[in-house]
Amino acid sequence: MQECRAEVNVQLNRTALYALHQEYQAKMVTFAGYQMPLYYQHGIIHEHKHTRTKAGLFDISHMGQVFISGTSAAEQISRLTPTDLSRLQPGQQKYTVLTNPEGGIIDDLVVTNTGTELVLVVNAANKAKVVQYLYDQVSYVELREDQALLALQGPLSETILKDLAPEVADLRFMEAAKINILGITCDISRSGYTGEDGFEISLANDQAEVLARRLVQSDNVEFIGLGARDTLRLEAGLCLHGNELDTKITPVEAGLSWIITPEHSLYPGADIIQQTHRLRQRIGLRVIGKIPVRKGAVLCNSDGAVVGKVTSGSFAPTLGTPIAMAYIENAYINHGMHLYSIVRNKRVELVVTKLPFVAHRYCRRST
Repeated sequence: MQECRAEVNVQLNRTALYALHQEYQAKMVTFAGYQMPLYYQHGIIHEHKHTRTKAGLFDISHMGQVFISGTSAAEQISRLTPTDLSRLQPGQQKYTVLTNPEGGIIDDLVVTNTGTELVLVVNAANKAKVVQYLYDQVSYVELREDQALLALQGPLSETILKDLAPEVADLRFMEAAKINILGITCDISRSGYTGEDGFEISLANDQAEVLARRLVQSDNVEFIGLGARDTLRLEAGLCLHGNELDTKITPVEAGLSWIITPEHSLYPGADIIQQTHRLRQRIGLRVIGKIPVRKGAVLCNSDGAVVGKVTSGSFAPTLGTPIAMAYIENAYINHGMHLYSIVRNKRVELVVTKLPFVAHRYCRRST
């Protein structure tokens, strides 16, 4: 009997810079329902090192930009996160998470108080789920799909951007302001997810290409794809939802206790999170040798006992060696201890290392 097959055409989303990515010969891949650049002509390692030494321009418009208005917006969002956002002043940002009743993490996000509303930047893969969740919990929620989001990251990012808008030099890490660049109204924050100093720029879709073209005219700026974005955040010891974070991992286990406001207890899973005895925790690992240990690899101690599992692993261009993050049982944690994993029938040795692998270089205000 002849098998009947139905062809299904899945319509992928494109960001406002799709044509520009093609012009710059990006290798495009499907990610979170979007066609996104994985890397450009010179490859991931080149892009990674360029960002660490100069400045890289990332298209992160696939992420969700959710706007919440109303006089009680901060109080409503605070009831969904371990962070008391009612203390967030205009022009300030906070990194936090949405939690479920079991204390797990629905998504991690950055919240900005613009002075008139709260802006939440949520992960692309979770965007639909998070927006629906917020619709059910919060008044006056709007997902703005007409906004692009660019990230300029690297040690030269301030020098490059302040030539176009001198005001950006007044911002410090996790501060934000509305700033005009090339006649374009932009919401700019001094933030990013590479561990480097840098800025994220929200602007109208129809203005994104104008600004992106102007930025990459600089000899010190290159487009950077998703591949290097991942290796940069891994070197910086930053979590990725779906890897280090998920609905069964608490913020305490993830090493995010610093986002928890101690006296704040009206959010989902608060009783579990505040009483969590860490049976496992997130750690860093440096591979001894050249074989990368990838997500899902089982970790064993010297006695052969299974003690954990790798959540992210890759070659680290800055360090010249493979690295990984993992969750291991608390009883086995000891910085400097050696573990091993089996990769393609070969025993690979790893040593427990403090995070981050590469020091953060954020531009903070002196206290």
